[in-house]
Amino acid sequence: MNNLKVLYEDNHIIVVVKEPNIIVQEDDTKDKDLLTMVKEYVKVKYNKPGNVYIGLVHRLDRPVGGVMVFARTSKAASRLSDSIRKKEIKKTYLAIVHGKTKEKEKLVDYISKDEKTNTTYLDKNGKEAILTYETLYYDERNDRSLVKVNLETGRHHQIRFQLSNIGHPIVGDNRYGKMEHENIKLFSYSLEFIHPVTREKMIFKELPNWSIIESVKELV
Repeated sequence: MNNLKVLYEDNHIIVVVKEPNIIVQEDDTKDKDLLTMVKEYVKVKYNKPGNVYIGLVHRLDRPVGGVMVFARTSKAASRLSDSIRKKEIKKTYLAIVHGKTKEKEKLVDYISKDEKTNTTYLDKNGKEAILTYETLYYDERNDRSLVKVNLETGRHHQIRFQLSNIGHPIVGDNRYGKMEHENIKLFSYSLEFIHPVTREKMIFKELPNWSIIESVKELV
């Protein structure tokens, strides 16, 4: 069995932690992907013959880590997808950015995706992108801020682009910031949703292993 970190599982869903730089679903690289890892975990643990059904209902960019939920039945997948469309699933991120950010700020932009370069850009005719962030800690020595980001819309590279657009690129984001030899400091640390079958409210949290987190654990 692979070294998958499972936070919760039942007959309908499984909640896991995606490690940074793991792809969610197989692509041209043929690198090990999280969806396959979850299928293998369920297959081995429950001794299931044949193909195992695991429904992919949301994604994280390859360099980004964090909490993800997968469906174990098609009914759960359909209901979770419906919850996402209705914006009933709340994802909260932590990010370390360059510079000193405001205490709190709401960002509203209109953005589009450039398919050729796989990047996001401002576009007055694009899709509305909304997020709010609050600053948890400012590291004066390194001129970096730790921010908690609440995502209201789920656009392509939204957090990365919007923070960079206000002059606070995420540390390690070589696409929207400057070239740095460290992993991107963006992590989906909290996931809240209504269970697709029991209708119970579910909240899962996982903190990234960043040294700056030790100073603010009580705030997150």
